[in-house]
Amino acid sequence: MTAVGTILIYLIELYILLIVARAILSWFPLRSGTATYRVYSWVYDVTEPYLQLFRRVLPPVRMGNAALDLSPIVGFVVLIVVSRLVRLIFFG
Repeated sequence: MTAVGTILIYLIELYILLIVARAILSWFPLRSGTATYRVYSWVYDVTEPYLQLFRRVLPPVRMGNAALDLSPIVGFVVLIVVSRLVRLIFFG
């Protein structure tokens, strides 16, 4: 039973890292066809379905001509809470 809990925690932590990587990579201009762009595309494809859940409820905050997407922050917090719950359930 603890092996299942350990695997779940590792998967959640990996997904948290992917969300952080997506946020950091979004700050840099990326050219199509480069290795960095391929990595970002993969990370985007993996994290977008999860973050889209929060974007439906929490639209981007408008700041003049720009918008601030808060879904990665909310998704990050939800994953932290789920990770804590998994630790509590499997490891007491």
